Amino acid sequence: MDIQTILVIILFAGALFYVGRIVYRSIAPKTGSCGSNCKCGVDFSNVKIDKK
Repeated sequence: MDIQTILVIILFAGALFYVGRIVYRSIAPKTGSCGSNCKCGVDFSNVKIDKK
């Protein structure tokens, strides 16, 4: 095997890893959220409450 073939194989493997990682991260469940739209991960400490 010559150096060009080895470089092409390495680049191809890297591209497969990159695309596979993108697909996996889009399918994998997100951590830290319960999924019930309760906004439990939102910080409301800087919001002023206006009582009328």
